[in-house]
Parts: sequence; structure tokens; C-alpha cells
Amino acid sequence: MTPHVSLSTTSPSDAPVRRSASSCDDPPAREYFRRFAHRTSFLVGTPSAFLTALAVVFVWAITGPIFHYSDTWQLVINTGTTIVTFLMVFLIQTTQNRDASAVHLKLDELIRATKHARNHLVALEQLSDQELAELELEFKKVHDAAAARGLSVAPPPPSSDQPVVVRGHGTPRPG
Repeated sequence: MTPHVSLSTTSPSDAPVRRSASSCDDPPAREYFRRFAHRTSFLVGTPSAFLTALAVVFVWAITGPIFHYSDTWQLVINTGTTIVTFLMVFLIQTTQNRDASAVHLKLDELIRATKHARNHLVALEQLSDQELAELELEFKKVHDAAAARGLSVAPPPPSSDQPVVVRGHGTPRPG
């Protein structure tokens, strides 16, 4: 789920400037949910949250003999984990969408601020998969041409058919 983004040309370079649908003029409920989702996703990523979840599972496990490992006893943990997982998916997705939007805006600003950058790359995430594949091929050709001229270049990203070797581990894993 991607946030609604509108474009305007208010930057000095006349490059599109993104404005997220979750700006200051949003209703208070949206702002409350944004803050709640951000805080919650931060808190559930802490060691304290993990230890709390571990304690809940431990308490549930030791009560097994008390409840004779009944269907109800099993249903409690299954229902609880299902509900928590279901709700956390939406909270985490909201936070990831916001973070991704912020990263795109930062990268767009870097592209616009770089003298020789191609400004049409600003809204790259709006391209189709085919257009992205064509652009990737173009960058691979640029990389190969620079390497052929003896210029120091970073290695190209591995294609999907090449194994990825993790440094420090001698065994390749599929890309």
C-alpha cells in the first residue's frame, strides 16, 4: 500500500516535489494513528518487548499441565498470537511506508541537488517493472564501459541467476 503523493513544481530546479497525503492538514485521527504506529513499531522492536513476549509464552507453557493441555489452553495462545500478528502487520506496514517515503524524498533531493544527475530519475519508484529493468540494463552498460576504460567502479549488483556470496561465509546462497 503506497501513500498518495501529489507533485508540484515549487523547487528552484523545476523538478517535481512530492507532497505526501499525510501532511499537517490531515485530520487529527490520522496524525494520532501515525504517532501510535510509529511508537508501537519502535517499542515492539526493543529487547524489553521480546522478553515480555517470551515471558507470556513461558507462562502459557507452564500452565499447560494445570489445564491438562486442553483445546482451550491451546486456543488461547493461537488466538492471541493471531490477533497480535494481524494488527502488527498494519502498524509495521504504515511505518515502513512512511520510512520509504522519507528515504525517497531524501534521495530525490540529492538527485535534484547534484549538478550532473538526471532529474528524470527523481520519481523512479513510479516506473513499471519493465522500465526499471531497462534502466538497470542501461546502468550495467555504463558500469561495463567504465570498467573497460580501466576506471575504478563498484561491482554491479548480482543478477538473479548468479549466486550471492556473503563475505566471511564461503558458501554462496541464491540471489
